Amino acid sequence: MGPGPWGPGMRRGRGRRGGEERTTGEQRQRIGAWVLGRVPGDWYIEAPQVSVDADEILIVGRLAVVELPAGSSPEDRATAESARIGGHREDTRDQRVRIAQEAEEQFGRIVSWGARCGDSLDVFTSASVPVMTRLRMPERHVLDTLLDAGVARSRSEALAWCVRLVASNEEAWISELRDAFAHVEDVRSRGPNPES
Repeated sequence: MGPGPWGPGMRRGRGRRGGEERTTGEQRQRIGAWVLGRVPGDWYIEAPQVSVDADEILIVGRLAVVELPAGSSPEDRATAESARIGGHREDTRDQRVRIAQEAEEQFGRIVSWGARCGDSLDVFTSASVPVMTRLRMPERHVLDTLLDAGVARSRSEALAWCVRLVASNEEAWISELRDAFAHVEDVRSRGPNPES
């Protein structure tokens, strides 16, 4: 496999603290543009949402809402939305696999897919990526308490639960951090180039 557009060192698992790669705003934009250009325009009712990190590209598109007769129950709506997402998943499988292979070759990241229909969301292929971390005893006690309480089956699952809890409870703060970091990246990219 040859180097992608980011050069030979920009592969999964390289470039960031502890051997992890940090994905820049420029990389996210370029990958997003590639995905928007490559995914067929008639698959979704709007441009798909493209999320990128050092390991994965997640593409989630919105499907047309299912028109049901008046008086249909919420259960009927959920069933119809699930059926529409399932049909899309099956009908596009071969082409999604080809697009994923192209993207993986070009960007060195796993490609995952999902679809939204009405209030339903199904992410049908998503990477579960191991993350190495060192925890001191007080942090390990937190994870072990979650294990003992049956909230999680392993320390890994307990840690993932903690991350999801922070993400849902501190969504505005994390979004603010991302925005601030994007601004720093933008200013940095306009600064002097030490190689010139």
